Amino acid sequence: MYEQSYQFTFEAAHDLAENVKGETDHPYSRIHGHSFVVTLTLRAEKLAPEGWIIDFAKLKAICERLHGRLDHRLLNAIPGLERPTLENTAAWIFAAAVADAPALFKVELSRPTLNERVAYFARG
Repeated sequence: MYEQSYQFTFEAAHDLAENVKGETDHPYSRIHGHSFVVTLTLRAEKLAPEGWIIDFAKLKAICERLHGRLDHRLLNAIPGLERPTLENTAAWIFAAAVADAPALFKVELSRPTLNERVAYFARG
């Protein structure tokens, strides 16, 4: 089994007011921002004839496209991310990348300054 990973970062804002209804003073009820770290991990039983799962240049281009869609944005305003928890955002990133990287197995999303991390898996 082979694994290949690529990581990128982005800065974005969100609010989770829907998750804390009735708690008007809760920090999640207000727009706030985070630094995010995304790791895309691909997995394959066999390598392509070129000797890789995917060309790292192609994987980097996929991540740059995702970065452009997420960086310095209000995540709630992105279609499909109206409730941008870490879990929902990891699943959204997976869905946005898998067509271009069919061997995508896992998306990890973290907020290092808060010591928080989630993972979304394709299967298993």
